[in-house]
Amino acid sequence: MTKKDAIISAALELLIEKGVHNTPMSAIAKTAGTGMGTIYNYFPNKDLLINDIYIKIKEEEKFVFLDFEPTKPIKTQFENYFTSIIDFFIGNPSYFKFMEQLHASPIITKESRDKGGESIEPIRLLLKKGQQDRIIKSIDIEDILMFIGGTVLSFLRWHFDKPKTTQSSIKNQIQMVWDAIKE
Repeated sequence: MTKKDAIISAALELLIEKGVHNTPMSAIAKTAGTGMGTIYNYFPNKDLLINDIYIKIKEEEKFVFLDFEPTKPIKTQFENYFTSIIDFFIGNPSYFKFMEQLHASPIITKESRDKGGESIEPIRLLLKKGQQDRIIKSIDIEDILMFIGGTVLSFLRWHFDKPKTTQSSIKNQIQMVWDAIKE
């Protein structure tokens, strides 16, 4: 693990545990096993570090879409996306906790949000294709994405509060969202 990776890992851990305002850079440096000079060489301030973590998570989220097979039906691709994004955050609970805490924070810059938005471009394109094929309702794509994201967020909150997720729970969520967005 590089020094930068150690800093990011330590920051993620502490930010989740203590929150943004209760996590000084000195604590991050100590947990990362590095000096203050080193941490400031990589990240001149805590906001830049937080934005770097945000972008890192969003870039890893892109891998959720690697298994998309455009030759499959729109519904199948949607089901695969929904299951994959749930699995991604269940497999990375610290990512979920970080995003839950900081996603709406003004600390996350517009540039970081724009870069992070690239991670959902494949689902955006899938929904547009579904609308062109008259499979998905003709509603603004951003509204559909907000609806899907809200469902994913609610499900993950429920899961992390009561980790009894079953495949039938996920299938039920997929079916309800699909029924809501299909033409």
